[in-house]
Amino acid sequence: MALDFLDNAFFRNIYCNLSSSDGGVDGRCAGRVFSILPDGFEWLAFLVTGAIISLVLINAILGSVIVFIWAERRLLGRFQSRLGPNRWGPFGTLTPVADAIKTMFKEDIVPAAADRWVFNAAPVVMMVPSLMVLAVIPWGTGTFLADLNIGLLFIIAITSLSTFAIVMAGWGSQNRYAMFGAMRAVALLISYEIPMALSLLGVLMITGSMSLVSVVSAQDLPFILVQPLGFLVFYIATTAEINRTPFDVAEAESELGAGYHTDYSGMKFGLFLNAEFAATILSSAVIVAVFLGGGRAWDFLPSEIWFLLKMLPVLFFMVWTRASWPRLRIDQVLSLAWKGLIILAFVNIVVSAILTFIWPDPSTTDLWRMAGINFAVLIASVYAVGALLGPGSAPIASFARGEAPTPRPAGGGD
Repeated sequence: MALDFLDNAFFRNIYCNLSSSDGGVDGRCAGRVFSILPDGFEWLAFLVTGAIISLVLINAILGSVIVFIWAERRLLGRFQSRLGPNRWGPFGTLTPVADAIKTMFKEDIVPAAADRWVFNAAPVVMMVPSLMVLAVIPWGTGTFLADLNIGLLFIIAITSLSTFAIVMAGWGSQNRYAMFGAMRAVALLISYEIPMALSLLGVLMITGSMSLVSVVSAQDLPFILVQPLGFLVFYIATTAEINRTPFDVAEAESELGAGYHTDYSGMKFGLFLNAEFAATILSSAVIVAVFLGGGRAWDFLPSEIWFLLKMLPVLFFMVWTRASWPRLRIDQVLSLAWKGLIILAFVNIVVSAILTFIWPDPSTTDLWRMAGINFAVLIASVYAVGALLGPGSAPIASFARGEAPTPRPAGGGD
C-alpha cells in the first residue's frame, strides 16, 4: 500500500532520508541517497519529519511577522506623509527586533483580582489558531503539511477558537472595561463568521471539494474572477475577523482602553500582538489559495515563489485600507455584517447554484461565462445593498451625517 503522505514534497524529501522504507508499491523513496534509521523505525521517521516541518513553518511565520511589522510601519509612514521607523538598522529594519526585545524584558503584571489560570492561558489560546491554519495551506505544488478533505471547514472551525481566547482574556482580567471589550469583540467575530463561511459555498459548488489542494487544482481561471462577490464578502469578513481597520473596535483606544487585553503586559501582550499579525499573514495565504490560484502560474519560477508573490498585493491592500479608512462605530460594523454581507453571501449562493446546475463540470470557457455573469451580479447586488445601508438611507441618514435626532415636543404634542 502506498504511503499517501509522500505526495507531500515536504514529507518526501525528509522522510525518505530518515527511513529505510522504499515508499510503498510505487517506490517513491527508491532514489534516496542514504537512510538514517534502520528497518522497523518508520513510525519514528514519520514523527521526526512532522516535527521538523512544523518547526520550520512555525518559525517561518514568526519571522515573517517581524518583517511584516516593519513593512507595514514603513508603508503607513509613506501613506500618511511621515518617516516611519528609521532609527534602528538600515531603513529601520531592526526596529521590530528592538520592540521584541523590549517586550520580552518588560515586567509581567497580573491584576490582583485576576483569575490567573484563565488570564495566563488566553494569550496561548489566541496564538494556537494562527499556527494550526498552517497545516492545510498548500504553499506550492506538493508543498503542504496536510491535505485534509475538509480543509475549508477546518479553517473556519479553527479560527473561531479566537473567540474563546478573547472571552478568556476579558474574564480573566476581572476588569469591567476588558470584559466590555471582550463582549463587543465576540459579537463582532460571531457576526462575521457567518458571512465568511457562506461566501465559500460558491467555491465549494464549483470544485466539489473542501480540500485546499483540490481548490487550487480547480482554478484554471482564478476564482477571484469566477466568484467576485464571494471574494468581496470573504475579504471583508476576514478583515473583520483579524481585527484590522476599519473593524478594530475591539481595541478602540478612544473607547475602552485596549479592549480585551487592557491589563496584559510583557510577553503576554506580545503573544496577542504576534497572533494578530500572524493571522493577517495567514489570512492573505488563504485568500491566495482559495481565490488567486495558489502557486499556479508560469513555470519559470517555482510555485512556492509565485504563492508568496501573490500574497504581497493582498497584504499591501490590507495596509492601504488601514491607512485610508477611519474606524467604524460598533453599530455600523454589525449592520454591515447582518444587513449587508449576509445578503450578498446568499445572493452569491443562489447565483452559484444556478450556474453550477447549468455547467456542472465547467471548462475554462464556461468559467469565463460564469465570471461575466457574476461580475454583473456583483455590481447590481453591491449597488442595491449600498442603497440600503448607505448614508442616504432612511432612517439613519441624519445620524450618519452627525446630526442629532429631532427631539419630540414637550408634553407629547403632535
